[in-house]
Amino acid sequence: MYLKKVSYLPNQVPDSSIYPFDIPWLENFRFLDFSSNITFFVGENGTGKSTLLEAIADQCEFNTAGGGRNSYVEVDQAESALGEYIRLSWSPKVTKGFFLRAETFYHYASYIDALEDIPSKKYAAYGGKSLHHQSHGESFLSLFKNSFGGKAIYLLDEPEAALSPVRQLSLMKIIKDLEHTAQFIIATHSPILLGYPNATIYHFDNDEIETIRYEETIHYILTKRFLQAPEIVQNELFKEEDL
Repeated sequence: MYLKKVSYLPNQVPDSSIYPFDIPWLENFRFLDFSSNITFFVGENGTGKSTLLEAIADQCEFNTAGGGRNSYVEVDQAESALGEYIRLSWSPKVTKGFFLRAETFYHYASYIDALEDIPSKKYAAYGGKSLHHQSHGESFLSLFKNSFGGKAIYLLDEPEAALSPVRQLSLMKIIKDLEHTAQFIIATHSPILLGYPNATIYHFDNDEIETIRYEETIHYILTKRFLQAPEIVQNELFKEEDL
């Protein structure tokens, strides 16, 4: 591991009543330890898992619109309000890495296209061709396969957004190949990715960030229940809608 801890500086926050400082777990949050090379953030939309991941990216000096330290993608509302109020503890510090934001990946692909390097050079890290000339899922995997490697930290915000279940397994294999040299922190809703062996899973749905076992995540529980008896789940769901 490279990133050992993220600490929060609540006394420096100017107004804790506004977003994102009013997220419930921030009231009790002081620090978060990283005890393994693979860490997942899980929770419902709006619970702040992506907000914390973005703040970590900001303190890593990655572009918070997506990219690494030398990426200059410009996207509205891509600044991290929380980033200024956290601190990272390293051992040792690494500067190589990437912040993947699924929602702004299109803009990152456009940024690469606009670079003035010759095509064979600027596309070498993306499978040899423009990310716009690949499907959404192919472009994600091209990035993972060709750009990721070595001593680095990778922050992935919902990478499953463009990946089929088969390609989520491909991403899992890529992570496995790199886990001894790279560190991954991943915000996800994917029950497939969450099943990565021996990963740390942090749960954001309560008033405190807590570790949780894979089998205790709602992602696992609901998926398992649906696959075992889809008709029961559907009957319960549609009955509620009719009330």
